[in-house]
Amino acid sequence: MNPTVLVIGGSDSSGGAGISRDLQALHDMNVRGVAVVTAVTAQTNTSVRSINLVPQGTIRDQIETALASNRIDAIKIGMLGTRRAVEAVALSLPLHGAVPVVLDPVLAASSGRALADDDARVALVELLFPRATLITPNAIEAAVLLGEHVATDAATLESYALRLIEDGPRSVLLKGGHAEGEDSVDILVTADRAVSKLSGPRMHGTLRGTGCALASAIAAGLACELPLIDACREGKRYITGLFRVALETERSPLPAGAV
Repeated sequence: MNPTVLVIGGSDSSGGAGISRDLQALHDMNVRGVAVVTAVTAQTNTSVRSINLVPQGTIRDQIETALASNRIDAIKIGMLGTRRAVEAVALSLPLHGAVPVVLDPVLAASSGRALADDDARVALVELLFPRATLITPNAIEAAVLLGEHVATDAATLESYALRLIEDGPRSVLLKGGHAEGEDSVDILVTADRAVSKLSGPRMHGTLRGTGCALASAIAAGLACELPLIDACREGKRYITGLFRVALETERSPLPAGAV
């Protein structure tokens, strides 16, 4: 049986991000996915129309029944939204270190609308960062978490990743999509403060849900028992492939007769 990853996060009615994107990434990585929904959102590619939060007890019930029904090889956590949701997840996770946990600290939608309040952000750091095998903030999320300005230069981003490791996660992958440079360079920092840089071509375009997909692809690699750095490399390759397909689709002419 294929490895199984439990994904925890919000649904997205457009299918572009959240649980839909998570499950697609796991399918593409040949890994089975089971899902826990923390919020139901109504979104388009440009805006969030509404957010309906799932009650704390329901989140816990979903996680506990998912764990009881499946052998879970890795967990990916995305949108939580409120402190109560963070608490529900923290209370329901397996014992610390039992399975790898990849935490994507989702703070806002691509459109800019907040998806987590200040109490949720504080709770993420207090309750879930110490449980995480890896956190995957982008430059904007890292700046918010640290109370700093948004940086785009590699040296400052590396310093942000080193500071985030002090909040308790076993490793930090600070994504380079918002940074400067011809290549997109992600910065991986581990608990011993070792720094690795994962470079790939900078794709000139936008694609929603890449943060969700990257974290899920990395969780898939960890579920398959890849070393962390190899799982991160595979995740980055997967995202580059998604961008290439999207850009090629945009450039392709419509087939004859298409409207």
